[in-house]
Amino acid sequence: MINIDPPSSPLALDALATLHKSSLARFVNRARAAVRLEGEVEVLLTSDAEVKRLNKAFRGKNKATDVLSFPAPAEIPGVAGDLAVSLDTAARQAAEHGHALKDEVRILLLHGLLHLAGEDHETDSGEMAEREAELRRELGLPHGLIERASRPKTAAPKARKQRA
Repeated sequence: MINIDPPSSPLALDALATLHKSSLARFVNRARAAVRLEGEVEVLLTSDAEVKRLNKAFRGKNKATDVLSFPAPAEIPGVAGDLAVSLDTAARQAAEHGHALKDEVRILLLHGLLHLAGEDHETDSGEMAEREAELRRELGLPHGLIERASRPKTAAPKARKQRA
């Protein structure tokens, strides 16, 4: 199930109309199958403030982030876990990388699903990055989180002056 709380940033609020629960649910199911993750996944699309609260409560980090993954305990059958995505951060990242909010949310969902499946780019030797890139191509997504983090940032293209 996908729950959408209103984001707090004007950028995210403006783009919110482009997100459709049914389309995102279909994507989660496709991505879950591609990741080979069994069990239901609950998704919360929310604000930076709520993600910050969750991050502090569960990870001891007092800051917002783009996606949080909460794997379900093994003794809960049929449930893979929960994902929380900050729509505020997703909207900023989408604008920064030049693609739609729906694409950024899908990138974040894929990243979170890989974490629910036990992958961890902070401790592995690049396996999660390779898997994310492979699945991103398979699912038709732009550059993934790990790939973006490892590339040097380039300046945004300057606006062209119009001739009068």
